[in-house]
Amino acid sequence: NSGAYNVQVFFDKLIAFAQELNDEEQRTARENLTEEELAIFDMLTKPDIELSEKEKREVKKVARELLRKLKDEKLVIDWRKRQQSRAQVVTTIRDMLDEGLPGTYTPELYEQKCDLVYQHIYESYYGQGRSLYVRGR
Repeated sequence: NSGAYNVQVFFDKLIAFAQELNDEEQRTARENLTEEELAIFDMLTKPDIELSEKEKREVKKVARELLRKLKDEKLVIDWRKRQQSRAQVVTTIRDMLDEGLPGTYTPELYEQKCDLVYQHIYESYYGQGRSLYVRGR
């Protein structure tokens, strides 16, 4: 009976998806970061950047503070449409990563991470509290 087979396949996929979600939720709890902060933390630490526990804490701190500052002050209505607003976001990212990232980040890696974080912010945050992370707004 192909109907029963399809239901089983769907159910198996659903279980796998739920497990994946659960793993991610556990990771946010384990890392003591929100989903948004974890996205930035991952951008700053992957792939394969060797960090001590102290350095990881520094990167978590910069991810948390950067997001808070951007959301509180820089991601205003239509920020993506205005060159000055975009420039302020870039400057904030560069300054905070320059200050907050551990010394293990080379200048090249720093540049790469600044670009990556800006791209993520540009694609994910529309301004005035609206983002991919806020459902139903």
